[in-house]
Amino acid sequence: MDGKPLTVSQLTQGVKARLEGGYPDVWVEGQVSGFKGVQYSGHRYFALKDEGALLNAVLFKFSAAKGLGFELEDGLQVLAHGRLSVYEPRGNYQLVCDQMQLKGVGALQLKFEQMKRKLEAEGLFAAERKRPLPAFPKRVAVITSPTGAVIRDILHVTARRCPWLSLVVLPVRVQGEGAKEEIAAAFEALGRGDAGPVDLVVLARGGGSLEDLWAFNEEIVARAIAACPVPVISAVGHEVDYSIADFVADQRAPTPSAAAEILCPSSDELRERAQNLMRRIGQETLAIFELRSQRLQSLRHRLGQASPRQRLEQGAQRLDELRVRLSGAIRRGIKAKSDALGALAAQLNALSPLAILGRGYAVAFDADGALLRTAAQAKPGDALRLWLGQGELDVKVEKAHKERRHG
Repeated sequence: MDGKPLTVSQLTQGVKARLEGGYPDVWVEGQVSGFKGVQYSGHRYFALKDEGALLNAVLFKFSAAKGLGFELEDGLQVLAHGRLSVYEPRGNYQLVCDQMQLKGVGALQLKFEQMKRKLEAEGLFAAERKRPLPAFPKRVAVITSPTGAVIRDILHVTARRCPWLSLVVLPVRVQGEGAKEEIAAAFEALGRGDAGPVDLVVLARGGGSLEDLWAFNEEIVARAIAACPVPVISAVGHEVDYSIADFVADQRAPTPSAAAEILCPSSDELRERAQNLMRRIGQETLAIFELRSQRLQSLRHRLGQASPRQRLEQGAQRLDELRVRLSGAIRRGIKAKSDALGALAAQLNALSPLAILGRGYAVAFDADGALLRTAAQAKPGDALRLWLGQGELDVKVEKAHKERRHG
């Protein structure tokens, strides 16, 4: 035997020094195997394998806290970054990971499904926590990009269907670096009242790929929606697109334009609600009279068993009581329904063409009484009639401009 023999510890320490010195910074691709779940300590122990070998690995709690972005599962194909180390008590070498990435086409879809399962288990998607939307919101916050088609569509639909509605736009990035933080911050600002009181929030973005819409699948955005003090409509992507935000929100709209239509009932819907309200007023008034009639009949029956003088005194007193109660009940019922009907009438009036004329607009007709929709329908010398908010004007065309002039 040449030289002094090494102890097991000495040999292991020598191997450790050489191994760790040779691989201090390495990326390894492999399939997760033998993962037993997150330990009580927060650490994750597993192995990476391929067709020919298996490598033990560990992801400590402080590294996972930096943002793993998904949860480990057996069978996942991953890229792991870290350093090789030796666990001396067992003489095993292992990869100490500090970063991990999913590999493959379905990486984002897997993260989506894992986040969905996690938040659903916490009850964030539960039907019982969904709040009803206000029937007639007066002030609505819109969280979206300040540029692009989405905000233009929402403004166009609301201006056409409900011009009385006030919109406050909270501009945010809806894609890329910083988008999730800006969206969450907008909800936090609403919670603090920075934008003033609102009745409803619309979170909107146009369509795109899963990567484009990813900000709306982030946990920070989901929890911000859940914490919002007023109902939220999620209008993210096209009809076929679903995001985590859709599941957490109180209502999903298939498109941003559809969300704007949800905010604004049409004049036909308002008219139908007014008619239903009138029917309810009539039915409830009739029910009150029928109830009072039944009580009067019961009173007459009871009075029939008393002396004539007692019947007269009790009847007079009871009739006074019933008259006061009936009058008050009818007054209160009619006032409540009248107030609701007045609100509907005001909104119908805002949609009236006459109300639009009263705001300074005009309608033009040619000599045959046909409505003019474009300048191309008139030529110099034509006689026109203008309807104003009050009165009419007969005018003659001097020049027709096919394009609107500004200034």
